[in-house]
Amino acid sequence: MLKSVVQAMGAAVRLSAVPLSTGRLLPLSCPPLRAPSPPTVRSFTRSLWMLTGNGASSGYRPKLLSYKVLKPAVSCGCGGLHTEGDKVFGDFLTDEIKEEKGIQKSKSLPKMSGGWEMDTNGTEAKLSRSVSGEKITVTFNINNSIPPNFEEGMEQGQQKPAEEEPEVVSMPNFVVEITKQASKHSLVFDCHFPEDEISHGEGEEESDIFAIREVSFQPEGDSDWKETSYTLNTDSLDWALYDHLMDFLADRGVDNTFADELMELSTAIEHQEYIKFLVDLQSFVKCN
Repeated sequence: MLKSVVQAMGAAVRLSAVPLSTGRLLPLSCPPLRAPSPPTVRSFTRSLWMLTGNGASSGYRPKLLSYKVLKPAVSCGCGGLHTEGDKVFGDFLTDEIKEEKGIQKSKSLPKMSGGWEMDTNGTEAKLSRSVSGEKITVTFNINNSIPPNFEEGMEQGQQKPAEEEPEVVSMPNFVVEITKQASKHSLVFDCHFPEDEISHGEGEEESDIFAIREVSFQPEGDSDWKETSYTLNTDSLDWALYDHLMDFLADRGVDNTFADELMELSTAIEHQEYIKFLVDLQSFVKCN
């Protein structure tokens, strides 16, 4: 009897030691049954943080999202960006335009004496006259025509009071073209205003306020300076020949009086174009 009980207990122990595997009892075609698991929670905040590129500890990541989005401060039909800085800029231009118009001497351009006819095209001006079968044409452009002011003894960054500021004067380079009826070429003078010749002290002999830089023969009616034509540079020219060239121009109305009036005309055109530029700039900034 005791032997039977011992054998029964040993069998029970062996059965309990065998691992249970319900998977093996199911057909191969059926997946094992599993208890439903709780839904996975995605870290959305972290994903945004990583996409902005601010949370990357190392390496480059493209910024797909950004916390700060620029938006126009004012909506209008131009579709452009409008910021508070643009508004301040526009207000400044309004005051600047008003001030420049206030100091403008005249809305009409001054006339040249000597029978010169004038034609303007933006920043370029053309003066012409005819004398005894010769045609004299003078062209100039007001761009970059205001020379910088250099004052001896002035420290860098130091400014003069407003009442001592020199008047802005336009001194453009200009080209004189003289054409004769019987000639196929024009005699062309490239002239400029040397800064050291503009003012004259008391007792000093009056000198020419403009100078000839180069002289050349160019095909008549050709607006481009031909580099293949010989050009005479006056830097190393004999003074007697240079004086004859200046007299040649003076006999045709291009003298100191002409040069003075040319500077006055050029200054008026430059100021007119400057005001127009400010108006266009204000319109662009404000999108009027």
